[in-house]
Amino acid sequence: MTEALRPLGVELRHFAVLLVLVDRGPTVQRDLAAATGSDKAGIMRVVDDLERRGLAVRRAVPGDRRVRAVEITPEGVELFDAAHVAAQPLAESMVAELGPGELEQLTRLLTRFAHPPEGEA
Repeated sequence: MTEALRPLGVELRHFAVLLVLVDRGPTVQRDLAAATGSDKAGIMRVVDDLERRGLAVRRAVPGDRRVRAVEITPEGVELFDAAHVAAQPLAESMVAELGPGELEQLTRLLTRFAHPPEGEA
């Protein structure tokens, strides 16, 4: 994955944050850190990188001047889409040896892991 992302000038940690932003929309840094398994300082560095490149912006959260939500920009969506295309051959090769029904089973399990039903998180 690192090699697939290199020509786009991003690392896996940047892609992970963009993925969360595409999936969830504007997200506060605390929740980005939790979603990506990062710490507060690490997520701040990643968001700083994305902001410098014009791929994300921080915006004030109405009602709480101390909290900022991170939002993907149109340029960030473009880069995310390009990264997704670049990673497609890798993803296909990773599941090429799965048997009938196993890809669907893997997809269900990973989806359940990433988005547990209420009360299981």
